[in-house]
Amino acid sequence: PRWREAPRWRSATEADLLVEVSASPATGGEPWVAHMREALQRAIPVVTSNKWPVALHGVELAALARGQGVAFRAESTVMSGTPVLSTLAEGLAGTVPVGVRGLLNATVNFILSQMTGGLSYPEALVRAQQAGLAERDPAADVEGHDAVAKLMILSGLVFGRQLEREQVSSEGITAITGREIERARAAGGRLKHVATLGFAGPDGTGNVTASVRPEVVRGDDPLLTVEDATNALVAEARPVGQVTIIGPGAGPRLAGQGVLSDIIAVAGRGPWRA
Repeated sequence: PRWREAPRWRSATEADLLVEVSASPATGGEPWVAHMREALQRAIPVVTSNKWPVALHGVELAALARGQGVAFRAESTVMSGTPVLSTLAEGLAGTVPVGVRGLLNATVNFILSQMTGGLSYPEALVRAQQAGLAERDPAADVEGHDAVAKLMILSGLVFGRQLEREQVSSEGITAITGREIERARAAGGRLKHVATLGFAGPDGTGNVTASVRPEVVRGDDPLLTVEDATNALVAEARPVGQVTIIGPGAGPRLAGQGVLSDIIAVAGRGPWRA
């Protein structure tokens, strides 16, 4: 739905929850960040599915929520309705996170899967658009911007490390040819659009490595067999080792499920600790 201006609350008791599901802006995150910031300052929990405000200001918003003793949840911003953020932040509480890598854009994964099946990039893009996965202007997906935002969200809400857009190197898939696809397959692998986040030190400390780019995955890599509109994330945490989360990553119903799960969590479990 289109964004409607947030109400002018006279007190924190007049609104129990701010649910923000507007389309993500390309840059800046405003005016959505301002709405969320004001709600949290008034001790009103916030649930959002809007990627870029969280990507650019996630650490600030999560800290503001903790200071006010209220929830700030954004499950739908990464892998839609598949529970990634809650699994990493809550299910792996007490572990030492090392890094994550994954396939974070369903549209791109679908296109590459279609190309592996023999279609050219333009043909695969048309099929993705016909399937309702790709927008008329697919740049945000195929040039990697969407996956960059999701990687920044993971950095901020899981590791507590706010990244700037310039810290994430990115390369899209528009220049990939059938010859490259076939070369990867002949080598026993698959060409995938892989998002990688790692830190030199534990708990998000030290130098950061953050990238979104085409890579050949092979062997026992959990990402090898993830096809079509499915997403996957491999998290490395000590002492448990690798944890892989695989699930659908696109569609309004899935995004709505992620928002609903956050609302239920706010109603029944209290603050979310990023």
